[in-house]
Amino acid sequence: MSQTVPTSPDNNALKEDNEIDLMALLMALLRGWKTILAAALLGLLLGVTYSRYVQPTYQTDALLQIDDKSKSIAALGANISELVGTESTPAETERELLKSRMVLQPVVEKLHLDIKLSNPEVGTWDRILQSKTPTQTSTEQAVTLETRHGRAQIGRFEVPRAYENRAFTLVKTTTGFTLSLEINEEVVEYKGNIGTPTTINTPEGDIEIAVEALPADGNPIAITKVSTPNAIDALNGALGVAERGKQTGIIQLTLTGEDQQQVSRVLTDVIESYMAQNLARGSQQTRTTIEFMESQIPQLKQKLEQSEEAFNRFREQYGTIDVTQEAGILINESAAIEKQTSELNLKKAELLTYYTEEHPLVIQINDQLAALSERRSQIKDGISRLPEMQREFLQLSQDTEINREIYLTMLKNYQQLKIAQAGEIGYVRVVDLPINTYKAIAPKKAQIWAISSLLGLLLGSLLVLIKSLLRNPVKDPEHLEAKTGVPVIATIPRSKSSFNLSKKKSNNRSLLAMVDHESLSYEAIKSLRTSLMFSMPKLTKAAQGSIESDTGMVQHGKVIVITGEAPGIGKSFISSNLAETFSQLNKKVLIVDGDMRRGELHKIFSIPNNVGLGDYLTATEEALNNHIHPTPFDFIDFMPRGEHPNNPASLLAGKRFRKMMAELVTIYDIIIIDTPPILAVSDAIITAKYADKVLMVTRFNQSIEGQVAYAVKQMDKGGVTVDGIVLNDMVQGITSKYNYHYSYAYGNSKD
Repeated sequence: MSQTVPTSPDNNALKEDNEIDLMALLMALLRGWKTILAAALLGLLLGVTYSRYVQPTYQTDALLQIDDKSKSIAALGANISELVGTESTPAETERELLKSRMVLQPVVEKLHLDIKLSNPEVGTWDRILQSKTPTQTSTEQAVTLETRHGRAQIGRFEVPRAYENRAFTLVKTTTGFTLSLEINEEVVEYKGNIGTPTTINTPEGDIEIAVEALPADGNPIAITKVSTPNAIDALNGALGVAERGKQTGIIQLTLTGEDQQQVSRVLTDVIESYMAQNLARGSQQTRTTIEFMESQIPQLKQKLEQSEEAFNRFREQYGTIDVTQEAGILINESAAIEKQTSELNLKKAELLTYYTEEHPLVIQINDQLAALSERRSQIKDGISRLPEMQREFLQLSQDTEINREIYLTMLKNYQQLKIAQAGEIGYVRVVDLPINTYKAIAPKKAQIWAISSLLGLLLGSLLVLIKSLLRNPVKDPEHLEAKTGVPVIATIPRSKSSFNLSKKKSNNRSLLAMVDHESLSYEAIKSLRTSLMFSMPKLTKAAQGSIESDTGMVQHGKVIVITGEAPGIGKSFISSNLAETFSQLNKKVLIVDGDMRRGELHKIFSIPNNVGLGDYLTATEEALNNHIHPTPFDFIDFMPRGEHPNNPASLLAGKRFRKMMAELVTIYDIIIIDTPPILAVSDAIITAKYADKVLMVTRFNQSIEGQVAYAVKQMDKGGVTVDGIVLNDMVQGITSKYNYHYSYAYGNSKD
């Protein structure tokens, strides 16, 4: 036979604690909407501030087309086209060349991009207020910066390498300017004249500077000479080069900066620098060939003249000699071989300007030259078999024809190359030049605002969740019961009227019967009163052993002790209103302010605090009725806390307090004692020894579940059982998961 082991409330609570309640997390977020909204607004404010602090960024672009090498050379003839050759440059190669130092350094030097000017008087607050502050303008003539005190213009600034990337300070004076620099925590000043170039001698070398204009006297300008590598890297970082599309040969250049005209000017100069380098690179092959021809033409002309002179002398000496048909064929073939040899040597010379002897094209030409040389040797052997006079005639005429043919061919090609060089335009075409759009691409304010607000929302939500998980405030009566093991016998909704009055600085407070007698709060306290009436013990603890209890005059519970885990949870509110509801039953009620340190019940009843509980317990013979005061409410008497004694806990544990309680239960039907917080002092534990009902008040969304449970445990250790928990200040709304704890208002109709 199996047995089912019942699950204890503590085990259930532990199980619930270990589970993640998504609905509870959602409710926590909804309850913390103020924190989340504040975080979102803070994020939005930071986003707006950042978008105004950051300088606007502008962009310009240009398009280049990479063409096949210029066809103008090929148009001049097949021979010259073979000499120069044609190649196509990939766009990826050109992209790397565009970002090389070869192209960018001339731009840096031309526009003085290695000189940086700034106004040290412009601070963070100024940038936020102005949204856009003036930036420097770099041209071929000078670097200019506008300020509210005037313009700064620098035409030249050269410093030794030791002073590069270091900030100097320029200040206008009545006689010129001063240039200062901090060296080893000491400021060194140099003087110069405005409008004329100045050379300043320093231990590290000469500083050359040309100041054209400066702001008014006493307004500093920071000037820095950026090293060439750093200036090129800065330009390279702002320059974007990419091929538009796939294998289109169209390259798009983009440049960003803080001034629209400046970025357009710089990008235009980058294109010009690249075009100049491209043109020089494209005509290099032509120049190399021309240089080779210019060195060979005088030699060929000299050889031709020598061969003609020798041939003419031979003819004058021997006259005309009839050469056989076979010798003529040999002469023609020999001339053709020499012509081919000359052309191959020309091509080989052109190839050797780019390649080595081991290149396949050079090896191929060498093989052809070797074959022609072998054939030339064979022809020479054939000629050597001719008669001596015919052989000499043939040799002289052959030399003349060959030299004439080589010379004329070389001269023709030279003239064609000169014409081609004059028409050389390179193989890059500018499609679109940079233009000024004056449209800032950054900061994207709407995007920044949206992202910053979203981050604020996320941060606020995270804070709310962390706070909810760490603080774990009292929200669920059932969860609180499982946590403490004490039933929640009443949930008191918030009274808006009473809550608004408590926020005022006035010391006077009012009961619900006076300010909100038709509220749910008042009805909930009446329900608490009913619950206490039917759950009171038959014999009050305060009268045990007294004569009245023996005679049967005191046969039911009367003493209710109200305490809490911490200050500010509404103990006085519950005590005073509970006393008022008991008085409506014509019961004689006494409410005692048992907090002799900081009790404030006298403010609710508007009774002086000079004579009360503390005075009675420290006196020896005074009568009890002298310390009890009537109130404006029928059937309600009040004992204030009195003057603050030195040892409240000792007084409550003494015989005089026990005697007072025994006497009071014979006079009053209900005695309500408002005691100090349990976690602060031990007064509540001592007072609860005489209580017939011990109630612990806790505040919705303010009290901590762990503190309430610990307070209950402290009462248990002191031998006091907490009979019930009163959950005060319950707030109903869309974020409240447990709305069924509210009761319905049922009062007089206003119709």
